[in-house]
Amino acid sequence: MRLVVVSAGLGVPSSTRLLGDRLAAATAARVPADVEVVELRDLAVEIAHTFTNGFPGRALSGAFDAVTGADGLIVVTPVFSASYSGLFKSFFDALGVTDPEALAGKPVLIAATGGTARHSLVLDHALRPLFSHLKAVVVPTGVYAASEDWGAEGLNGRVERAAGELAALTAGPSTTRPPTGRDSFEEVTPFEERLAALRPAG
Repeated sequence: MRLVVVSAGLGVPSSTRLLGDRLAAATAARVPADVEVVELRDLAVEIAHTFTNGFPGRALSGAFDAVTGADGLIVVTPVFSASYSGLFKSFFDALGVTDPEALAGKPVLIAATGGTARHSLVLDHALRPLFSHLKAVVVPTGVYAASEDWGAEGLNGRVERAAGELAALTAGPSTTRPPTGRDSFEEVTPFEERLAALRPAG
């Protein structure tokens, strides 16, 4: 399987890139995967030129090909102004202009880093709607890492859970035989009979 990490971290070293690496390692520990990292910091100029020239440069085209050809994506952004970074959004905007169906049906694990836990809602208020709009299949567990989370036990648990969900999606449909017998949701409750039984005799 091909697993691509899209990191919008700006610093060197970057906590955003570190979180992406940890998520990729945890996913690859569950399913064999070739991991490729796309550093948006290195593509900033070409991303900007895409909107003025109308076509991506060579390096950006390679990044688009990697994302489009991936079996699963891990996308990580730092939080700016309570949302994803402009560089992060611009990359996926440019990708959508090039190929509107690039992420359709693709498993995506969303993650973000920030200085305070108060920005953790960025996962559900910004990232999840963005990738749902792009028709991706977003794993249930998003991972947010505030400054105080590094080295804390809770972050490891979230990383492992999200990685397991992404691995399950990229592994394809289960070959396990479905359970036999009727599904409990198929049973119809006879409310009229039960209500009749409650009526006083007379």
